Amino acid sequence: MMDIPFNKPYMSGKELLNIAKAHFNLRLSGDGPFTIECQSLLESMTGTRRALLTHSCTAALEMAALLADVGPGDEVIMPSFTFVSTANAFVLRGAKPVFIDIRPDTLNMNESLIHEAINERTRAIVPVHYAGVACEMDSIMQAARERSVLVIEDAAQGFGSTYKGRSLGSMGDFGTLSFHETKNVISGEGGALLVNREDRVKRAEIVREKGTDRTQFSRGEIDKYTWQDVGSSFLPGELIAAFLHAQLEKAQEITQERVRIWNMYYEALRPLEWDGRLRRPIVPDECAHNGHLFYILVRDLDSRSKTIEELKKAGIGAVFHYVPLHDSPAGKRYCRQQGDMQVTNEISSRLIRLPIWIGMNREHVSRITDALSASL
Repeated sequence: MMDIPFNKPYMSGKELLNIAKAHFNLRLSGDGPFTIECQSLLESMTGTRRALLTHSCTAALEMAALLADVGPGDEVIMPSFTFVSTANAFVLRGAKPVFIDIRPDTLNMNESLIHEAINERTRAIVPVHYAGVACEMDSIMQAARERSVLVIEDAAQGFGSTYKGRSLGSMGDFGTLSFHETKNVISGEGGALLVNREDRVKRAEIVREKGTDRTQFSRGEIDKYTWQDVGSSFLPGELIAAFLHAQLEKAQEITQERVRIWNMYYEALRPLEWDGRLRRPIVPDECAHNGHLFYILVRDLDSRSKTIEELKKAGIGAVFHYVPLHDSPAGKRYCRQQGDMQVTNEISSRLIRLPIWIGMNREHVSRITDALSASL
């Protein structure tokens, strides 16, 4: 048992009460009152046209792939430094993910490389907002509009973050959010699709409800529902939404507290960066992040392995992050890479994620800083 675990799920205090209310109301399946209220809150918080709860961010990405009409012969541009769901959603439709390298500062998609990867087969660009720090969205949107391709934001880590004042997930044609236990605002498992174009809302509702127009029926807009399109069961149960609702009500406070802890790390680790022993995260001026994760970059893979082991001995849970998808067996089978992926390869071997959860204090941060100083 770690004295300072990597993650501790935060409870706002009303989750169990909300679950009891849902049980009392005898509505446990999807699209009950809590689901509707959560979607309304998300629309207000992000400025999206339509927010649709899903049972995971993976499900939201798979919905986006369906709505983008990608299929065999199509290509989708994305970073390799991401979770497998980003690619899987499109591989499932028969499309080919095309990996481009990341920027050395933010670790996000290098927008300057899009023009090398885009071609007549490109159907979409999928920026992934790593650590809740925004990609360079103006450049990405411009590249997409010039070639008439869609933008699907993977904002799994980005709820509560902004780019030039705009919420992550609200700028592309579609955006996806995660409420997994390891995220800031949680429901155990859960996610949301943000539909930012009015002309895609109706079909999104149909795809989410097994390809039927049941959502329109439940609002009293039609007198019966039938099979209209391809789709699947992407909506979560009402208990998940009840839990999430309690979290969304505290979303602003959660973000503020995580940013406060993030800032403590940033200041405490300044001397180690000045000594050249690690590099702290870089956040561009136009980006307001949500304190989702705090990472450091160490010298090399050996240093990373040694440091994680020493932190473990000190009772501190620290982990590395993604194994680049272009190096995976499935990545080699289903995808292609554009360029040499030099930055992705280097960064992925040097990155360490440090514990960050609500309840951490200066003593926790000092212990971690001291352990890092001793091991680097």
